[in-house]
Order: sequence, then C-alpha cells, then structure tokens
Amino acid sequence: MSLPLSVAAQGAAAPKVRLNTSMGDIVLELYPDKAPKTVDNFLQYVRDKHYDGTIFHRVIDGFMVQGGGFTSGFEQKATRAPIPLETGNGLKNDRGTIAMARTSNPHSATGQFFINVVDNANLNAPKPDGYGYAVFGKVIAGMDVVDKIRAVPVGDMGMHQNVPRTPITILKATLEK
Repeated sequence: MSLPLSVAAQGAAAPKVRLNTSMGDIVLELYPDKAPKTVDNFLQYVRDKHYDGTIFHRVIDGFMVQGGGFTSGFEQKATRAPIPLETGNGLKNDRGTIAMARTSNPHSATGQFFINVVDNANLNAPKPDGYGYAVFGKVIAGMDVVDKIRAVPVGDMGMHQNVPRTPITILKATLEK
C-alpha cells in the first residue's frame, strides 16, 4: 500500500501548527512518522482553514479539551471522509498530547481533536473499547493556555455537555514555517 510522502519521510523537521485562540497561542508538534494519515488529515484541515473560527466545544478539567468541529454559533462544520485509526504507534494519551476525537466507530475521526490535560492511560489501545484514541502530536508551547481553557466554567447547551459558558475560539490555525 502506498502512502503520501509525509514531511518526515522527506527528511524535514516535524511539522508545527500554531492555534491562535481567544485565550492565547498553542503550538503543536506533529508526528507524521508515527501517524502519517492522521497528520496528513489534520494538516489538510489546517490548509483548508477549517479550524479558523471553530471553538473548543467540550472542556472537561481533569480529562481533555476538545475542538475543531463547531462554530461559535454551534453549527457543525462539514468534514471530509473519516480516516483509519492509527493507534499502536507507541504514542500515549499523556498530558499535552493531541489526539483525534471519534465516535464509537474506531475509524470515524474527521476534523475534531482533543488535547489531553492529564495522562489518560484509559484512552490508550486497547482501552477503552478495544481500539484506543490516536495520538499524533503534542503541545510544545502554550500548555499554560490549555490549562486556562481546562479551568473555564462549563455548562450544558442543548444536547451538548461541558460547553464553555464563554466561547473559546480558534481564531486561526497555521502551519509554522
């Protein structure tokens, strides 16, 4: 099976993405050598400006902060086709790592992601459902911003739980040069 030539396969440094949020900047380092399809998928969403104007719509202190799927008006953004799950790559859902959100279908990840705010061993394959959640990078700057996000007051909004009472917006996501 042939995969697209990832940045790491070309010998370049690991790609970095800056999330400019309404609470400050978060810089992510991605690992295409460990999760090539997941990284390619995330970077395509960045290039398409999909994340610009989305919110962190699910915040659970002591667990994770999730974003990338909804506008501040809580309108769900259109996505591309789901990607295959890339767990078992040696990366763990530890504090500061970024992983793809998915439904109960292990191969359902599209654009939503989450940042672990604590070590979440219960999300590492084969837990919690035989598949785990695919880690594909980590926060290398701005973990203080993530910690500010994790501590905001949350409540319910319609069928959604753990929604920040004041929207936390990803103003812009850019690939660092």
